[in-house]
Amino acid sequence: MMGAADKSMEGVWRKTGCVLCAQNCGLEVLVVDDRIVKSRPDRDNPRSQGYCCRKGLKVAHHQHHAQRLTQPLKRTSAGFAPISWERAIAEIAERLRGLLERHGPRCLAYMGGGGQGCHLEAAYGVRLLRGLGSHYHYSALGQELTGHFWAGGRFLGRQYLGAIPDEHHAELLLGLGWNGWMSHQMPQARRVLDAIAKDPERLLVIIDPRRSETARRADLHLALRPGTDALLLKAMIAIILNEGWQDQAYLDAHVSGWDQARGWFAGFDAAAALEVCGLKTAEVVDLCRLLTTRRWAMHPDLGVFMNRHSTAVSYLYYLLMTICGAIGRPGGNVIPGYLMPLGAHSDERDPRTWRTVATGFPAIMGVYPPNVMPEEIESGRPDRLRAVICGQSNPLRSYADTSAYERAFGKLELLVTCELALTETAALSHYVLPCRSAYESWDTTFFTWTWPGVFMQLRRPVVRPAGEQLEAAQIFARLGRALGLAPEIPDSLRQAAQGNRPGFGMALMSYAQAQPAAQAMMPFVLAQTLGESLGSANLAALWGLLMTAPKEFRANAARAGFAPGPLQGEAIFQALLDHPEGVWIGQADPADNLGGLRTQDKRINVAVPEMAEWLAGIEPAAEARALAGDGQFPLVLNAGRHMDYNANTLMRDPAWNQGKRACTVAMNPADASGLGLADGQRVRVTTAAGSEQGELELSDQVRSGTVLIPHGFGLEYEGKVHGLNVNRLTSARHRDPLAGTPLHRFVPCRVEAA
Repeated sequence: MMGAADKSMEGVWRKTGCVLCAQNCGLEVLVVDDRIVKSRPDRDNPRSQGYCCRKGLKVAHHQHHAQRLTQPLKRTSAGFAPISWERAIAEIAERLRGLLERHGPRCLAYMGGGGQGCHLEAAYGVRLLRGLGSHYHYSALGQELTGHFWAGGRFLGRQYLGAIPDEHHAELLLGLGWNGWMSHQMPQARRVLDAIAKDPERLLVIIDPRRSETARRADLHLALRPGTDALLLKAMIAIILNEGWQDQAYLDAHVSGWDQARGWFAGFDAAAALEVCGLKTAEVVDLCRLLTTRRWAMHPDLGVFMNRHSTAVSYLYYLLMTICGAIGRPGGNVIPGYLMPLGAHSDERDPRTWRTVATGFPAIMGVYPPNVMPEEIESGRPDRLRAVICGQSNPLRSYADTSAYERAFGKLELLVTCELALTETAALSHYVLPCRSAYESWDTTFFTWTWPGVFMQLRRPVVRPAGEQLEAAQIFARLGRALGLAPEIPDSLRQAAQGNRPGFGMALMSYAQAQPAAQAMMPFVLAQTLGESLGSANLAALWGLLMTAPKEFRANAARAGFAPGPLQGEAIFQALLDHPEGVWIGQADPADNLGGLRTQDKRINVAVPEMAEWLAGIEPAAEARALAGDGQFPLVLNAGRHMDYNANTLMRDPAWNQGKRACTVAMNPADASGLGLADGQRVRVTTAAGSEQGELELSDQVRSGTVLIPHGFGLEYEGKVHGLNVNRLTSARHRDPLAGTPLHRFVPCRVEAA
């Protein structure tokens, strides 16, 4: 809550952070009359150090636009009508109770988690879901990264222990399906890539079908055939083993299951595989030699996470790093420190892990794949999904198969959307509850993309809400109270929350000991006590996380200068309040990175039984047949081009791209010429899922035979649709068989004049 010093912020620069991608670069915003009018990179932010991209310079368009919600709405036969908070919460709670009584907890799902910038919502959204007996949490992690987390979980022991590249100490950085110049996905990406590209002692290697902005800066670019990443990685591992180049000392010291996994590559015809990949054997052998003689790190991204053999590719690149001794070493891929992981370990082999009832997919990292939700709603089963609560999530534009989502959401018995704007999903909802934005609330993220330091920025309100908006956390806390999930709180605990926080902590501990059942609902307790005192349920949740942090984090915090003891969490919380630019709150031990392994034998486990049959099927002849295509859809659509002009669906006002050629259908000039198409012409793109029309852009960056369309467009704003909605062209059933990840980077299509 803003204090007296914040009553007038006219013409004042305020420190905050960008919420338009996972890097959350530090910003300063100029506020005039409670409006952000300008933003600039914050040089004081210790993580981004004065770096940001074009998106960060345009956050005013995210904050201020004509579709911002200011009051709760209820859908009626005549359209949306305003409703009071009290009545909205009471009606939603009553309808939820009725559905749960009639159909049980499997009828309910929560979709959300705070997106790119507001993760404290999840502390309340997930607790509300679990309090009602359901495990069905769907989020963007299940759209992009769960195959990666699954493979990391098998290798390292927990799905949240993903190994990130230590790019600053690497002699060679290998990008796999990653256009870092545009997608970023590491702090100060363009600075880092420039530094590596200009350093004669270091190498930048990019594996990508097209000559992307990053590939153009690389020392070596392997332009493989689209969809052959698994075949290439299998060939690289086979080459290293055939040459005897693996780091045997590392394997002996740190790896289990190697003898079994090695057999999966015996007799593999690497030369034939590389011919299918469209690569020269000599250049791949040279790369393999570099990877076994240099200190290197790998950065995979959506080009492989959302492509053919997605989870198998994640397994293969973890194995490639392992046989080269690149995991857990400075300059390789390292396990970062964290206060709170992005998700929970949820091993599908554990019978307690729920599966979706119609499609049979398990949770990975505690979340389910959005691709299966339409089928779960439309299954016709008695235990089907009937109610969905969306928290700052717009599945009708963010996830695959817009048409399937529209049909399914139209059949829900209850759809509640907590959102900043009247999005496409909100427009189909029964109730729409207005959230405060990232710039109207206290919030943070838990993206762990730094090592060895653990960074956190606690953003604070820089403008006041212009209506009745609440933090998403406050909305879920109110729902929890209405549903009877919040325990009775004594007046003494409420009074303690008005005093100093250490004193409140002692009172809270005594309360929890006397009321063990309250511990499971602690976010709701904090919201009604410390949250009321601080004016923010988010602040209360963060304080609670810091006071109960795991021992690994407490050790990291001590290395960062926060004295061990019962007041360590309080000291970190105060430091975050005192430093709006952000703070290094932890420091991992670089000398013992593999000490963080959570496998049973404390070694990297490479023999993953689920991979044996899958890898056996990844053979040159079989892959050549699978890639042959057909006459109906002769081209391959890459759905989700990263650009300076897209930011998922977080930028609704098209004015932020005024004058830019923001959303096009990009093709190679030779392909367009063969089809009789010209630059700027309106074309129709058709896939098995549907058709969309857009403006054709010719570019020699696009590989022949492929089509590129950016994500984050097709948004309805002020009565007009702006750009092409690429998710009309992607099928929810075109997905990875293990993780359910959509295969957006390999969608057969055709293009013709509109």
